[in-house]
Amino acid sequence: MKITLKDGSVKEYAESKSVYDIALDISEGLARAACAGEVNGEVVDLRTVVDEDCELNILTANDEKGLATLRHTTSHVLAEAVKNVFPDAKLAIGPSIDTGYYYDFEHAPFSREDLDKIEAEMKKIIKKGEKLERFTLPRAEAIKFMEEKGEPYKVELIQDLPEDAEISFYKQGEFTDLCAGPHLMNTKPIKAFKLISSSMAYWRGDSNKAQLQRIYGTAFTKKDELAAYLEHLEDIKRRDHNKLGREMELFTTVDVIGQGLPLLMPKGAKIIQKMQRWIEDTEDNEWGYVRTKTPLMAKSDLYKISGHWGHYKEGMFVLGDEETDKEVFALRPMTCPFQYYVYKASQKSYRDLPIRYGETSTLFRNEDSGEMHGLTRVRQFTISEGHLIVRPDQMVEEFKGCLALAKYCLETLGVQEDVTYRLSKWDPNNKEKYIGSEEVWEETQGHIRQVLTELEIPFYEEEGEAAFYGPKVDIQAKNVYGKEDTMITIQWDAVLAEQFDMYYIDQNGDKVRPYIIHRTAMGCYERTLAWLIEKYAGKFPTWLCPEQVRVLPISEKYMDYAEKVRKELAKNGVDATVDNRSEKIGYKIREARLDKLPYMLIVGEKEEAEGLVSVRSRFAGDEGQKSLGDFVDQICKEIRTKEIRKEIPQETK
Repeated sequence: MKITLKDGSVKEYAESKSVYDIALDISEGLARAACAGEVNGEVVDLRTVVDEDCELNILTANDEKGLATLRHTTSHVLAEAVKNVFPDAKLAIGPSIDTGYYYDFEHAPFSREDLDKIEAEMKKIIKKGEKLERFTLPRAEAIKFMEEKGEPYKVELIQDLPEDAEISFYKQGEFTDLCAGPHLMNTKPIKAFKLISSSMAYWRGDSNKAQLQRIYGTAFTKKDELAAYLEHLEDIKRRDHNKLGREMELFTTVDVIGQGLPLLMPKGAKIIQKMQRWIEDTEDNEWGYVRTKTPLMAKSDLYKISGHWGHYKEGMFVLGDEETDKEVFALRPMTCPFQYYVYKASQKSYRDLPIRYGETSTLFRNEDSGEMHGLTRVRQFTISEGHLIVRPDQMVEEFKGCLALAKYCLETLGVQEDVTYRLSKWDPNNKEKYIGSEEVWEETQGHIRQVLTELEIPFYEEEGEAAFYGPKVDIQAKNVYGKEDTMITIQWDAVLAEQFDMYYIDQNGDKVRPYIIHRTAMGCYERTLAWLIEKYAGKFPTWLCPEQVRVLPISEKYMDYAEKVRKELAKNGVDATVDNRSEKIGYKIREARLDKLPYMLIVGEKEEAEGLVSVRSRFAGDEGQKSLGDFVDQICKEIRTKEIRKEIPQETK
């Protein structure tokens, strides 16, 4: 048989060989480093026997898939350690993930002390260097095997497999686990690992099923790689908006108000105010939007017309009971049906289109309690919502315009490199979730695909992520923990105009259904604020800062001049304050740095006498003395252009 290797070279063998034996034939060093194999693109165990011509790639921990194999094996070591330390724990699942691995257990919550004990036990297991041995059992025997071990979750997993499935297990020493693999040959290559945290998780991700305890960990082959990753985790903790946003007094939450209902404090409210004014002015003055203001709730009748009542009712806050109340209302989860009636209030001609409605909308969605997190997943939020009513011949260009506006917003915020574009499609295997014909869905998805291709925007496609009434482009970003959220959405809608009997009069005097684009310019303000907190670690671009300048008089004698400086800045639209405390100037400077302010202006005798300010910034440190007028011109230009100044490393300031 001929084995074609990654570099294009070919190995020939007269008899079948395992992936490991082929690696050993290439070199002993490669065999020692090998974690798994890739046969014709499929990741396989090193024990897998190759008996025909194929393409083979030997995977080491330097390969993503090889590292995943090492981490998967470490998750089995974790499971064995937990069973050793806590024999009553029940095993669920333990896959590798992008950042390491996790394993779910039925057990009481694990403390940090528990994790330390488990880590110590894992070290003992790894030190033994036990071989991992794979074996298979028929389905009935596999179920009996796990029933005898008292592992109900494993039994359930086996019962869900097809009758003819090959059910494989891996044994390491006295511990055996149900697993498809692949795994390392033994535990020796696990040189560096760490248990990171534990949290609650639902069995199979279903909130109606058992609550389990999930332990997260990571693993590498080198200790310096682990050290670098742990430092990365510390940086994540420093940037986590849920922690940093509270420390900076941008927002807070209160139990008696409710989960997913954050309170924006003055600084956070100021940032969102700046973003909102910018978006509204941009949409109205530069992109031709007209503004609406519509109710926060409506009768159920409205949502029945739109289809939300049948497809989205569980995600809405319903006020009343259809069986007992004459009228039932619901808080709005989106603004589109309201704006349709703005459109329908007067007859429209083909000359009137496109009409671009924009609204800063407060929306309400009944998110699952387990999904709530800081500002990224909330039950009440504000969004830069818009709906474009267009003729079919205008649809493509208007859709491109929405993408261009979104791109401009991302660039202005400095996050354009942090996003991916997803074409969110319907799921043709669950047609009951959607309205509209298969032909319409395929046609509209094809239009979006063509637009993205023409604009040379890299994108990926995903089934089942469309709204029930149309496909969309979702602009995605990851938070510091790697969880992906939708930041901006642009949706192609060819069906709701029919639902609402919307039309325009064409040049022949006939009634014609318009198309609709549902879009956000920047998306949810709260989620965007969370994104920016983490992106900039709280050091926002100057134009967004709630406090852009702090004036620091070196003593009480210069308070009047400090106030004069503040008033001049305020007159020019700069958010400035005076630190009038009777503290030493060094203390005031340190406080301003901790508050992540863009600028400090230090004023004393010389500054007052000559109309100067001594400028310190987080961008360049000591910028020297400048006339007050020059500094005002400088910062006003920076704010007006929304410049994102780069910080000079601290040691060079």
